[in-house]
Amino acid sequence: MTHRTPADILVLHAVRILGYAETARIAARFALPPGPVAEHLLDAEARGWVTHTDFAGDGGWSLTDTGKVHGERLLAADLDECGARAVVVQVHRDFLPHNVSVADACTAWQLTEMGIGETTVTLDETIDRLESAAHALAELETRLVADLDRFAGYHRRFADAVDRAGTDPAWIAATDLDSCHRVWFEFHEDLIASLGLTR
Repeated sequence: MTHRTPADILVLHAVRILGYAETARIAARFALPPGPVAEHLLDAEARGWVTHTDFAGDGGWSLTDTGKVHGERLLAADLDECGARAVVVQVHRDFLPHNVSVADACTAWQLTEMGIGETTVTLDETIDRLESAAHALAELETRLVADLDRFAGYHRRFADAVDRAGTDPAWIAATDLDSCHRVWFEFHEDLIASLGLTR
């Protein structure tokens, strides 16, 4: 049976992988009820693990350095408790070549859109590379979710972004959409946070 990570860990982890987000988005990341999530965030703020900032009328939470270290400790203990460390280590290793491919595809497309560089790529070429990555992500996610349910959903989100990118290329790398680049970045952050690694 797949392991369910405790809610207080998921809240801190959601702040980590989202980077900066309002309470509702943090709650939605792991389908948690907003009320308890708000309480967890206030508790984490009191302990110096997260900070809330307002900018131009928008407010959001971000992780402090202390919160990052604490979160990695919690995730390490969670991995060891359910015996999933070896699986996550191997998935991370298998993920790295695909990470290079996705980063290259997104960068090449962005440069093409900006008219920078001598080599350009077509939208179809970019979609083909991202579809290949989507297939790989499905297999990696399946292996992870067998032990840890918090890794569920990345493939669905990524595949949806690839599909949308076929008619709206903004879905390849936009920061204000659940784009291919954003989903892939979150998955990478999830893996390295779980293993206490750096990019």
